[in-house]
Amino acid sequence: MDGRNTIVVGYDGSVEAGQAVRWAARQAACRNWGLDVVHCSLWPLLTHDLGPVEGIADSGLQHYAEAVRDEGLAHAAEAAPGLQVRPVLRYGWPGQHLREASAGSAMLVVGSRGIGGFIGLLVGSVSLELAATAACPVAVIRADDHPDGPVVVGVDSSGSAAALREACALATATGAGLRVVHVLRTHFALGRPGIGSTEDREAAGHILQSAVAQVRALAPETPVEQELTEDTSVPRALLKAARGAAVTVVGSKGQGLVRGTVGSTAHAVLHHARGPVLIARHGSADTPGTVTPG
Repeated sequence: MDGRNTIVVGYDGSVEAGQAVRWAARQAACRNWGLDVVHCSLWPLLTHDLGPVEGIADSGLQHYAEAVRDEGLAHAAEAAPGLQVRPVLRYGWPGQHLREASAGSAMLVVGSRGIGGFIGLLVGSVSLELAATAACPVAVIRADDHPDGPVVVGVDSSGSAAALREACALATATGAGLRVVHVLRTHFALGRPGIGSTEDREAAGHILQSAVAQVRALAPETPVEQELTEDTSVPRALLKAARGAAVTVVGSKGQGLVRGTVGSTAHAVLHHARGPVLIARHGSADTPGTVTPG
């Protein structure tokens, strides 16, 4: 299976991981891509006794790991019948194995939290680590309550090229509309919310107009709307604009206080978004999942 046309998804048996597999399967089906369902078992790190219990059929930790993997395949088959799915079973820490499995792939998908094999897979641990370190875009799935909603993408003064490209790819594949959001950050003054100056508003308007022009060049058939909003908190404004969205796309240059973090805005959106969030890291804009102008 060509990794460049493959989505990789982690599955550990949790409800959240099941949602991630089903979301990833539908995304792969939209693009006619393959899907790798990866289960990472930690048991070999704890014991060498993986074999069946004598006299008890279908027992043992090895069998359990295989059963969890196969359960992930069943989720994918239910969400996208006929999809080309490859089962992958790895032993060891999920962060490392998922990062390696997704190398060269179009997208990595994980649940927002997990149990079992992905001990501690909670937004703020493994999923944040992967969002900050994987070489491809990373989707973190908490729920999928608005599959028919628009794709919402936040843009900043950098132009957010990677986020725009990934948002266009999602909208093009699924037929969704696209909402481009720019937040003009204001500050409190004398106990009251500040108001952006005329110059600030003009600059923000140019940023938004430039982003919309890029979207129309990348995805000319996609309905696009724009939203310029003012708030003292960029993440809060993005989350408000993303209510009812099918996916929220944010860029990340990995410029957090600690090397390998996703940055404060992406971090906050990951923690508080109620639907799928796609992190498009700086430098991953030329991945095969992106749309390029014709």
